Amino acid sequence: MLVKSEGIVLKEIRFKDTSKILTIFSKDFGKIHAMAKGAYRPKSQLTGCTQVFGYSDFTFFKGRNFYHINQGDIINSFYDLRENMERLMYGSYILELVEYSIVEEEPNEKLFLLLVKGLKVLSKLEKDFLKFVIAFELKYISFLGYRPYLDKCVICGNNNYNRVKFSYHQGGIICDKCFETEPYCKNIDRNVIMHLKQLLYSPLDKLESIKIPKDVMSNLHEIMVKYILINIEKDNFNSLNLIETITKNGGI
Repeated sequence: MLVKSEGIVLKEIRFKDTSKILTIFSKDFGKIHAMAKGAYRPKSQLTGCTQVFGYSDFTFFKGRNFYHINQGDIINSFYDLRENMERLMYGSYILELVEYSIVEEEPNEKLFLLLVKGLKVLSKLEKDFLKFVIAFELKYISFLGYRPYLDKCVICGNNNYNRVKFSYHQGGIICDKCFETEPYCKNIDRNVIMHLKQLLYSPLDKLESIKIPKDVMSNLHEIMVKYILINIEKDNFNSLNLIETITKNGGI
């Protein structure tokens, strides 16, 4: 039986000479693995809709081990992501984040629509890539059910404190009275909390007015990456390691 769903290609692996096995985040079926037979043939109708980043309306049938793509109508290829190194690198990170953290065949429309919006905004972005990425991370981890607790101490509820840290395991800020009870923390200040809230609650396409110093931005990103990795139970992101290597060598 044929089924239809919008989907975004997160990953592709070559299979034999002319086919691909794709990892697709679909709106209706969650993360699935799909066979695209003959997608590498020059005149294949599946060539365009099976590119990484591609957002298409797919028609599938389900086999024993994979879904099989019968047809794909491109909604947005996000081709502009490939024309800029920073767009491509951070776009690859976003796809890796999604692939790592979503459960197979478990639909999540909120996350799907966030990914669509994120790729649309990123494909037109000319600057402030890290600010965009942090905002995406905050929204994404919140939609997964791990929104960081930023209004008061996550342990005791105190909102009148002199010093504050961010607890990766507790998932929010802790006051100086609770420091001894939670060792795995990051020192932060009220400005960091303010910027986290701004990025969390501002739409991805409305970030221009938020001004964050470069050193604070790096601190925010470090916090978010560690927090995400703990909650999705992963050690690192390959795409971020590559970005760091290229940045050190003056590439971006």
